[in-house]
Amino acid sequence: MSKKVRIGIIGLGQQGGMYAKFITDGMVPNMEIGALCDVDPAKKEMAAATYPDAPFYDDYIAMMESDDVDAIVTCVPHYLHPEMGIAALTRDIHALVEKPAGVYTKQVKELNEFAATKPELSFAIMFNQRNNPLYKRLKEILDGGEIGNILRTNWIITTWWRPQGYYNSSAWRATWGGEGGGVLVNQAPHQLDLWQWLCGVPKSVFSKVAYGFRRDIAVEDEVTALVDYGNGATGTFVTATHDMVGTDRLEILGDQGKIVVEGSKTATVTRLKKPERELSESMGMGDVMKLFMGQLNTDDFYSTEIIEFESAWGGQHAGVLENFAANILDGTPLLAPGSDGINGVRLANAIHLSSWKGEEVSLDFDEDEYLQLLNKRISEEGKYAERS
Repeated sequence: MSKKVRIGIIGLGQQGGMYAKFITDGMVPNMEIGALCDVDPAKKEMAAATYPDAPFYDDYIAMMESDDVDAIVTCVPHYLHPEMGIAALTRDIHALVEKPAGVYTKQVKELNEFAATKPELSFAIMFNQRNNPLYKRLKEILDGGEIGNILRTNWIITTWWRPQGYYNSSAWRATWGGEGGGVLVNQAPHQLDLWQWLCGVPKSVFSKVAYGFRRDIAVEDEVTALVDYGNGATGTFVTATHDMVGTDRLEILGDQGKIVVEGSKTATVTRLKKPERELSESMGMGDVMKLFMGQLNTDDFYSTEIIEFESAWGGQHAGVLENFAANILDGTPLLAPGSDGINGVRLANAIHLSSWKGEEVSLDFDEDEYLQLLNKRISEEGKYAERS
């Protein structure tokens, strides 16, 4: 293999087109376009004009078997990610799947299990937010125990405003059979991944979800979920696509500090000098009165740090592509192993399932029951075949 990985981009929509531009602009120095693939005939003309040296295919299997590519990236509707990932790995081609890894855990589990039989191949997922320098630093702080044991997490992420025209732009959008869900599977998978990557995988979830609440769609556009981590710690996740102003605020409370992230850009990290309970037990009522009156020197109790990084547009995605190529070329550890993709899908499934059943659901839920209830909604839509 050359010193550059020849990538096959499957799907030349917004995402695939963006990756092709990053590569041709030199933002991914260890990768080059090996081939392009799309079922839309109009994309062939565009590709010929923009990327004249790249072979074009309208069949991804033909592209994989052409010897033009070392690896592929899937920029296609969510249901196809596992199928295409398995097809690539079967042919000894490295696979980078877009988020989410799939729509339901049964299909993602099949992908993960097959990938495990091909340990010599690179298998990754496009969780570009893991390459955000802010979240990488927060991961270090949390893993290092700098704010102690996590007690509560809250993330409100409603910066996904989408007008009705967005949903009307493609027949598969916001459908159970074509997309597999709404905000949980389209806009918020990065946050569902980051939330668990930073704070741990919850044990159970109870949710209230509205379907077609403020848009003329069948799937969810408003979500409130309460998770239980199983050790007394809890968390909430709120997301929607109808808030034109939008909020992005993550709070992580520990027993020895707190992290507050605003806009995924700025984090305020408070570190207590001692565990909160020790401070509580050492303070008399005189200290409490001074605290309430603003007369206590807070420097004696905690320190505060503001963390902010500049993150160039496209740099996070390009960095994942570069890391994927480096893993292929020299074994550099992956920022986002493909096997991690099931975590966000499982949580999204559990949130759906809880709302459908009106009860708290374990993250170890019955996958067959979920698929049965998903297929019921696909059947009622009458636009797509049921899934297996």
